[in-house]
Amino acid sequence: TPTRTCVVCGEKGNKRALTRLVRTESGVLVDPGGKIDGRGAYLCDKRSCWERAVNTNLLNKPLRTIITAEDRERLQQAMP
Repeated sequence: TPTRTCVVCGEKGNKRALTRLVRTESGVLVDPGGKIDGRGAYLCDKRSCWERAVNTNLLNKPLRTIITAEDRERLQQAMP
């Protein structure tokens, strides 16, 4: 099974155990199925990782974009 790495804490895990975030034309979205086209990054299910990703600019580099306030709100609603 493919492994992926959380962009915040660096924890490696099964692709299905981590949550994929994807940059699309309509903004940054949570991709639970892992099938949406676009630049992706993975987060583990630790709340601290999600909070750090949402409240800082940490996702800008791996997603090659600037995270907007709308993106932050959307990700905050998806937080575990």
